[in-house]
Amino acid sequence: MPIHKIAVISDTHGSLRPKAVASFKSAELILHGGDIADQKTFDRLNECARVIAVRGNCDKEWAKELPQEVSLELYGRKIYMVHNKKQMTPKAKEADLIIYGHSHRYEETEEDGRLLLNPGSGGPRRFGRPATMAVLEIDEENGSMAVKRIELSADAAQDTAADNLCPDLDSGKLREIVETVVRDLARGRSVDRIVKAHGISPVLTEQICQIYFTHPGIDTQGVMDRIEIAGR
Repeated sequence: MPIHKIAVISDTHGSLRPKAVASFKSAELILHGGDIADQKTFDRLNECARVIAVRGNCDKEWAKELPQEVSLELYGRKIYMVHNKKQMTPKAKEADLIIYGHSHRYEETEEDGRLLLNPGSGGPRRFGRPATMAVLEIDEENGSMAVKRIELSADAAQDTAADNLCPDLDSGKLREIVETVVRDLARGRSVDRIVKAHGISPVLTEQICQIYFTHPGIDTQGVMDRIEIAGR
């Protein structure tokens, strides 16, 4: 009986690295833990393989049809997926594998007989951590599962652009951008609207959004301290 390979990724934030795309094309299915960022990125994922995704906190109007959680069965194993682990519902208790994202930190743990997997940030690097994803292998004969962690930022020569979130910005200009984005987020404006209104880098805007929503009450300096700038 065959061993089935499933790509697991999250928090791409509009950036698909070459190594990730290669993994997608050799997989039967892509499971995405949310924060895809835009329709263009979602379409590119679907060109590689069939995608099952949940909606992340930075997936705005374009993603209104994406579910907040997904429960499915693959080759005899029950899988539950949600963007933020804190938003899991009782459905998660029925799963053999729980997939989530949001924190941008790769995690692979066991809890009450279930495997919990956060594939990390599959797009821009965050907080000094490498960009990562995972490949899930399910043996159809006995239902065994194995997870392989894949570090995506190892192919730096090919994807430097994914890490260069805000090059050539002095601290004054960066502070001005952060203040603008935080102000507009507080007013309920979407990332797309902020980008179009101010001409700010979509990737940088997404990163500020992620920090803002994952650190309630954070101020401008706190956001700046957490921004990953290439070479800093």
